[in-house]
Amino acid sequence: MDRKTITPYRAPPSALVAAKGGMPQETGLRPGEPRWPALLAFLAIGGLYCALPRSLTLGPNWLVLIFVAVLATPAVLFNGVGSQRTRLIFGYAANAVVTVSTIASLLLLISRLPEHKESPPELLISAGALWICNVLVFACWYWRLDAGGPHRRDLQNSHTDGAFLFPQMALDPQLRHEMGEEQWRPGFVDYLFLAYNTSTAFSPTDVPVLSRWAKVLMMVQATISLATVALLAARAVNIL
Repeated sequence: MDRKTITPYRAPPSALVAAKGGMPQETGLRPGEPRWPALLAFLAIGGLYCALPRSLTLGPNWLVLIFVAVLATPAVLFNGVGSQRTRLIFGYAANAVVTVSTIASLLLLISRLPEHKESPPELLISAGALWICNVLVFACWYWRLDAGGPHRRDLQNSHTDGAFLFPQMALDPQLRHEMGEEQWRPGFVDYLFLAYNTSTAFSPTDVPVLSRWAKVLMMVQATISLATVALLAARAVNIL
């Protein structure tokens, strides 16, 4: 009599059910967060830098826009194409260029302020452009560094650990499920909101800071913002 080999049945991954609470869980990962908001932020920084007077920039004021377009485009848009290490290098290089440019222009503005060479409209435009650049620059840093960056966050089903404690992370798991936020992860707008609050209120407001490197970056950002606002106020009083 022939013997037939019996192959045990294996359920496909999509049919797996989590034992916790008897609730089925999806095993696939959510699509990655969009990268284009970060690219727009980089291009906006380059555009704002073009609005600065030539005396407040290192080299031609359009040079930063060229560097940003060359470095940020492959680092942000070409996700999944080429080496991840190469994209990280381009991304960090773009962040470094806009950071150095913003700080250098602020120092040039401070050094030239006693000479009264810039007219009040030029001073107002320059200070406003640098303040906005400051917000966008540090939003890019927070987005790039938190929890290993966007690539690492894309590999997680839910954002539960990072340098910042967003309100969604502190919700009860059952409440997050009822709200449909069980797979919530921060995007660029969340980091832009954090950077904006740091430059206006000089504090993280509703997002506590957990990591030391994040605290150092936020102190630097708040210092730059305070210096820019103080320059405007001092010059305004001097003009009046």
